[in-house]
Amino acid sequence: MTGSCLFVSSHSFLQTNYRIMLIRHFGSIAACTARITSSHSLLLQNKRLMATNIDYTVGLNEEQVAFQQVATDFSRKEILPHAHKWDQQKIFPSDVLQEAASLGFGGVYVKDDVGGSGLGRKDAAIIFEALARGCVSTTAYLTIHNMCCWMIDEFGTEEQRKQWLPELCSMEKFASYCLTEPGSGSDASSLQTKAELRGDMYYLTGEKAFISGGGRSDVYLIMARTGGSGPKGISCFIVPKESEGISYGSQLDKLGWNSQPTAPVILENCKVPKENMLGMVGMGFKIAMQGLDGGRINIGTTALGGAAECLELAADHISSRKQFGRTLDQFQYLRFKIADMATELTAARLLVFQAAEMYDEKHPARTMHCAMAKRFATDVGFNICNNSLQMHGGYGYIKEYSPERYLRDVRVHQILEGTNEIMKHIISRSVLGE
Repeated sequence: MTGSCLFVSSHSFLQTNYRIMLIRHFGSIAACTARITSSHSLLLQNKRLMATNIDYTVGLNEEQVAFQQVATDFSRKEILPHAHKWDQQKIFPSDVLQEAASLGFGGVYVKDDVGGSGLGRKDAAIIFEALARGCVSTTAYLTIHNMCCWMIDEFGTEEQRKQWLPELCSMEKFASYCLTEPGSGSDASSLQTKAELRGDMYYLTGEKAFISGGGRSDVYLIMARTGGSGPKGISCFIVPKESEGISYGSQLDKLGWNSQPTAPVILENCKVPKENMLGMVGMGFKIAMQGLDGGRINIGTTALGGAAECLELAADHISSRKQFGRTLDQFQYLRFKIADMATELTAARLLVFQAAEMYDEKHPARTMHCAMAKRFATDVGFNICNNSLQMHGGYGYIKEYSPERYLRDVRVHQILEGTNEIMKHIISRSVLGE
């Protein structure tokens, strides 16, 4: 759509590009306004796609309901029908990701002057949860890309923001986050990749492990050691894919997350211009950790998207499957199991939304609450997917049915962005005032 479009809204924070996105999606200003101002009709439409009566719009304002609906529609039409194929054939759906970016999902919380949507973390959580109901793996990569975009937007110079973010927000280029190394996982500040300054160039040497988008992404945010040991000796660099001295290991054969490539990133005197340092010398670990706080919200909410879909699948299955002369939903054990799944899903969503709001407010306890949200939501998400598979019986174990794919994809959410054991360490240290 070109030209000027005005959108009737009672909330001034809705960015112009998102107004245009909503109009594009719904087809006209009138249709868009009708959808936004009637959350009840949205709920009724969504219920036709669901086996339960859970209202996923509770606690959302009108714009957030609209974001959720756009993401849900996109997920149902463009992601879910293809997710099985992407998983089985290990297809990275770059074209679908670029379509998602055209709706504003490539830079959800990036400022709008460089092509971002300028939204908050709760808005993003709502969007990513809805997208993950179609495919957790694909949406998880999208959240990592968004994290990288935010890091450049938040810590980059104006020149860096204008150079990198327009193409990243449109997903003409893809981004990857590079912190973990073969010898430094949970102990991230012990990383060994070195960056040596010679003239106007830094030379990076080392290896990054388990990199989502490795070998496929166009831009890599790489943490490397410019100083002594510990976190204060680490700096962050924006490294283009075509840089001299960068190469990529073999694609990893994974349990899940098969719709996104994952490979080591190998640096052998990789030449990076001095002006590609993100932030100041020694700020890299701080940048990486602030990125991870937001990333933990994203990983939690995408796990819940998969869990929500598995809850619906389980409810649908037990409502139609008969054993011993009656449908499975007539057995009290399974009814109570559904009740527990729904309760825990709702509680986890509230914890994620609270952490997202605290992140935007720069609340001093946000790191602890992001860790709480990530730990609880990913554990709950996996358990719901596992229970859904169990309720499907033998069918749940067959790849023709979806629960096993969601289970495989959400399992890694208990590991990455800091293991759930590390989340407990962060939480306990904060609670005890250490």
